Amino acid sequence: MDEPVQTKQRPAAAATKAPAKAVAAPRTNDPDRTMGDILTVATAEFADKGLSGARIDHIASITRTSKRMIYYYFGSKEGLYLAVLEAAYARIRRIETELHLADLPPEDALRKLVAFTFDYQHDNEDFIRLVMNENIHRGEFLAQSKVIQQLNVPVIDAIRHVYERGVKARVFRSGVDPIDLHMSISALCFFNVANRHTFALIFKRPLDQPKALRERRDSIVEMVVRFVRR
Repeated sequence: MDEPVQTKQRPAAAATKAPAKAVAAPRTNDPDRTMGDILTVATAEFADKGLSGARIDHIASITRTSKRMIYYYFGSKEGLYLAVLEAAYARIRRIETELHLADLPPEDALRKLVAFTFDYQHDNEDFIRLVMNENIHRGEFLAQSKVIQQLNVPVIDAIRHVYERGVKARVFRSGVDPIDLHMSISALCFFNVANRHTFALIFKRPLDQPKALRERRDSIVEMVVRFVRR
């Protein structure tokens, strides 16, 4: 595998959403667009095949660029993989900041956050697959990230502010840790995507039908709200 003499500093977290089938884009002299196209295709490739199974040749072919250009921008296959992870986390965290939770009463704000998390994870299975793959690697590559900790600060701050407002308004009980609450929300929503195929098969439940999704989302929202309610 040839390595370039020099590499261009990649962006800390360019937001991408991988389509089910990546669409080839013509080569361009716009570096940001080229990097964005590479990240979009790489997201689908790594989500589908993992780090070891993904092929830079395939990513280069679909984006109509070259392996050398990909290594120029991202340094290595592992560097591209880390950039994909950072971009995936950056995207969901950016959208979370646009929910305007502070404008809502505490319980309504919590309901909105939980429902958003459920819908986002259902609509972005690549994000779930990437997280699962990185857990197989025991977080080895995210541990190398210089930005991942800061990317996740806003969601914890948002949950903390909603929760503290609820406690002050005597709507929520005291003694709930915001990170633990975030973990519970993530776990409930994550399972519905990560395990839906095996669960649906074993228990004969049509988990992907609109009615089933609405009922499951409402159930998760209610569980979380009841967990923190006084």
